[in-house]
Amino acid sequence: MKCIIPQPLNAARFAPYGDVIHASGAAQRTAINHGFATRFTDLAEIDVAAEQGRPQISLFRTAPMKRPLIIRLMERHPLSSQAFYPLSARPYLVVVAANAPSPSDIKAFLAGPDQGVNYRPGVWHHFSLALGETSDFLVIDRKGPGENLEEIELAPDQCVEIDDGALPPAGQTP
Repeated sequence: MKCIIPQPLNAARFAPYGDVIHASGAAQRTAINHGFATRFTDLAEIDVAAEQGRPQISLFRTAPMKRPLIIRLMERHPLSSQAFYPLSARPYLVVVAANAPSPSDIKAFLAGPDQGVNYRPGVWHHFSLALGETSDFLVIDRKGPGENLEEIELAPDQCVEIDDGALPPAGQTP
């Protein structure tokens, strides 16, 4: 089984898979509400209109998986993007593959508690991976007709282990 080390999440590394949602210095900023707030504008390309889709906003409450983390399942949404933003102030793991998932194509990113991700339509990814404790995520994706979820279970020799030494300690919030 291949073991991969998660890389820190940043916009350049994640660009082949989608957008990093982050109120960073690179984001367009606008002072609003009489100077009491700052709007960070257009942080992700939300794409949900295929086959009469519309945006939906959900909360996902995700429990951490048992360690060592073994990637056995991947999913994708062929009709839309899917955006996740953490609400629990904890880092989390993002696992993606640009093509049909294979051990050589699967990448892992360690996302900070102030970074979200927006998967482009058709990008293979693992479901949300909380670290340490149950975590909440705001999710923006598509509601509408058509099949918008494909899942693939990896064969035992295709599964990937995440290097536990590169993750925050299990059961602890860093």
